[in-house]
Amino acid sequence: MASLLNIGVTGLNAAQAGLVTTGHNISNAATPGFTRQSVVLGTQQPVFSGGGFFGQGTQVETVRRSYSAFLEGQVLSADTQRSQLSAYSEAIAQIDNLLADPEAGLSPALQSFFDGVQEVAANPSSIPARQSMISSANSLVSTFQYLDGRLSDIRDGVEAQIASTATEITAYAKEIADINHRIAVTESAGTSQQANDLRDQRDTLIRDLNQYTRVTTVTESDGSISVFMGSGQPLVIGTTASTLVAQSSKADPGRLEIALKTPGGGSVTMPESLLDGGRLGGLLAFRSGSLDSAQNQLGLIAAGVALTFNAQHRLGQDLDGALGGSFFGELSPSVLGIDGASSNVTVAYGDPAGLTGDDYLLTITGASSFTLTRRSDGSAVNAADVGLDITLGASVTPGERFLIQPTRRAAQDISVAIVDTRQVAVADPVQVAASNSNAGTAKISAVATTDVSGMDAVGVPDGKPDFSDIVLTYDASVPGFNISGAATVGPLAFDPATDSAGKDFTITGPGGFSFSFRLAGTPQAGDSFTFSTNDGGVSDNRNGVALGALQLDKTMLDGKASYQSVYSQLVTTVGTKAREVQIGEKAQTSLLEQATIARDSVSAVNLDEEAANLVRYQQAYQASAKVMSIANTLFDEILAISR
Repeated sequence: MASLLNIGVTGLNAAQAGLVTTGHNISNAATPGFTRQSVVLGTQQPVFSGGGFFGQGTQVETVRRSYSAFLEGQVLSADTQRSQLSAYSEAIAQIDNLLADPEAGLSPALQSFFDGVQEVAANPSSIPARQSMISSANSLVSTFQYLDGRLSDIRDGVEAQIASTATEITAYAKEIADINHRIAVTESAGTSQQANDLRDQRDTLIRDLNQYTRVTTVTESDGSISVFMGSGQPLVIGTTASTLVAQSSKADPGRLEIALKTPGGGSVTMPESLLDGGRLGGLLAFRSGSLDSAQNQLGLIAAGVALTFNAQHRLGQDLDGALGGSFFGELSPSVLGIDGASSNVTVAYGDPAGLTGDDYLLTITGASSFTLTRRSDGSAVNAADVGLDITLGASVTPGERFLIQPTRRAAQDISVAIVDTRQVAVADPVQVAASNSNAGTAKISAVATTDVSGMDAVGVPDGKPDFSDIVLTYDASVPGFNISGAATVGPLAFDPATDSAGKDFTITGPGGFSFSFRLAGTPQAGDSFTFSTNDGGVSDNRNGVALGALQLDKTMLDGKASYQSVYSQLVTTVGTKAREVQIGEKAQTSLLEQATIARDSVSAVNLDEEAANLVRYQQAYQASAKVMSIANTLFDEILAISR
């Protein structure tokens, strides 16, 4: 009877374990990260007798988690990608809304400025028109600075999020290391059983950490889990957690870079390209892929406007007869020494058409030599080809490196240099007059100064053109025009038989000043034209027209784009990327839902199933109790026989 009673007791214990486990599942059905548990039963060691082996009941071997590492891995992979795209989408939406705003965007400010230029070109002597042009220029500058300021605010916000994310990652790493310790202690206590609830807590922490950065895990023999990020940098090794920090970049102090602290107190910088996935990966990808580009492209437009408008304005003449100065304030590329580099390096703008909005790395290779590489792809470039003029000073150290950002701060630094309306250079400093005795039909048109070097070379420099007259006289025997006066070109070949429809010429004077013009018609022998300074040319608008034409001229990106088209390309690029990220986030969210459903089908608590288990274990408990009741009845019968 004792054997039958023992069998009943084992059944009661097994049924009770099932009821406890089922109750635990039901009570934690809504607990985040909880994995369904189930009781694993096995038979007791049977007893041999003459008739064979007789069973001794059941025993609880373990309580097992319904866990699939493969399905959990799919969830982690989908979730870290979704988190990255979510952070990217949230950040780029700010730039998209800013640049595409029809009222706060750059397009209306550009249009308003050039409307002012056109008004001055139409009324070159009008002081109100000139004042309006300067006012619209100030509005354009304010728009550049406002947009750049907003992008800088977004940058500050991203940097702050990167720093806080690094702190969060470190905190999660420490918690995982702590639970690793608790699991190792618990599971090594001699029971050889898994600490299911602790493992659930650890898996939840890993899931949360995975939303900040993509991680990989390795399960160790003692039950602890080692966590790695990036290209295998250890974040958690057993019970030891590393510290992740966001520190100022040596190349750009205003930019944070991610590093792992070493036991010796130093740090190892982690390349951004390896930190993909999670919120950190999204922020870093946004900063390098969209924010840097947007701020550089905005600065490219600002630099293009300032440089090309100034260049044309200097070719003109103001109301007082002086040569034009800089309309916008002078700009210069940003140069930052890397690792304390202090060599004497001067970087200035060259041809603005060569500027692209890229950043460059300058490496000094000798006393008078250097290499220049584009940071985006590492390609070697020629400074002049990318719109830069680089000069090494007398004291340089080979091996030192500098980060050159030609356009990063241009939108922030742009300003209007002219305050006096009379200084707006609308006229051209060169005029032409035909001799009253000309008998032919030859005409000169489209006179435009192309260089003012040396134009103010006679007497005391006063900023006004004072070159000697240059006279063209037609010689039918050449045929062409002989030049008298200070000029550095010989006779101008012009054959009325072939050139009467029009032919373009350029004359260069002493000191390097030059001007171009178009000659057409049929001249007669002795016909002459005189080029002279444009004294009293207050109604001349030729340079004003040239300034207005810059609005549509393709002066940027190697002569392939205008100011507006570069801005339109920027808006389109940002909008397309924002849409691409949004679509990617939705797709990744769908994949995450599918992976979660697949995992939960194995691991999640199903209340209907647990309710059925309650009934099953209740019946098993009652049946085991019945076994014990029968054993008791049989024992009573035996006692009755003995009486």
